[in-house]
Amino acid sequence: MTNQSLPRCPNPACDKPHVIRNGSSGGRRRYECRGCGRFFGDTAGTPMYRLHTEAREVAQALLIVMRRGSLRAAEEITGHKYETIGEWLRRASEHAEALTAVLTQDLHLSTVEIDEFWSFVQKKTENRTKPIPAHVGDVSSKTAPAVSSPPAPQAASATISSHER
Repeated sequence: MTNQSLPRCPNPACDKPHVIRNGSSGGRRRYECRGCGRFFGDTAGTPMYRLHTEAREVAQALLIVMRRGSLRAAEEITGHKYETIGEWLRRASEHAEALTAVLTQDLHLSTVEIDEFWSFVQKKTENRTKPIPAHVGDVSSKTAPAVSSPPAPQAASATISSHER
């Protein structure tokens, strides 16, 4: 067995990376870096890191979001909550370059489909990062009477109709 089959240490501050196998947890292989003492798994540094859901299910949900353009549709089809799928989208956006390569090679998607997917991801992640205005959700903003004055009463009859003359 050669060191080339072992993953690299995910710690960028590690000055003497020396990775060894260190058993498994939950059916997933674990590793230890003897240089910095860090323990990690195969998915370290990927969108799948610390997820309990299988990669196949995550990929299916993201593909549904891409094709249907809706988190709610993906929720109905996959059974995962839309908040969870949204978190997967956020994680995917952090690894856009690597994920784009997978989408083109493994799933045989066109450039247009991939562009639509990333446009959707960008739109959804921008909504989460926009600050909420201070008055939104304030009870007084929903129940307070309007500030404008009531409509002025109309004059009795400013114009006289032809039949009144």
